[in-house]
Amino acid sequence: MRCGRPSGGKPVMEDEQSFSDISGGRLALQRRYYSPSCREFCLSCPRLSLRSLTAVTCTVWLAAYGLFSLCENSMILSAAIFITLLGLLGYLHFVKIDQETLLIIDSLGIQMTSSYASGKESTTFIEMGKVKDIVINEAIYMQKVIYYLCILLKDPVEPHGISQVVPVFQSAKPRLDCLIEVYRSCQEILAQQKATSTNP
Repeated sequence: MRCGRPSGGKPVMEDEQSFSDISGGRLALQRRYYSPSCREFCLSCPRLSLRSLTAVTCTVWLAAYGLFSLCENSMILSAAIFITLLGLLGYLHFVKIDQETLLIIDSLGIQMTSSYASGKESTTFIEMGKVKDIVINEAIYMQKVIYYLCILLKDPVEPHGISQVVPVFQSAKPRLDCLIEVYRSCQEILAQQKATSTNP
């Protein structure tokens, strides 16, 4: 199941802010407000660097040419070209994420979408009835403490328990100031949803 944007698809309010990821790279956060109960957050990561791509390609091909000079086997050059192209396609299709989107609608649920550099999209939908809370957690990453936004899912057996923790913006890894902006908006919608469910 997927939750879509309201009919018309145009946000009532939209803005964009610049933030940094945990490595200091630039991130762009777009916030779209479709209604008081529907908001969307799009976090754009830096595009694939042509300089990095060229450097990796040249390194592989120079190494292959060095082996070719020693062995005089043309299959080495052919294999280097094939491996480079295959590796690039795999990186663009399965690894490099250009944008991560979080869409939250209080009456339906939360939809997370990852848009890859190749154009592929991966979507995860969580029904609002399964959501216990949205929190900012901390973890150890590369020998330092980082913060991440996560969705806590209710335990169907234990009402006060948590069955699963679903991280958000795993690829972008934004810093705390960016997470706080998203967290506050999500909490506003969760508060509205809880108020509606307790006062039908």
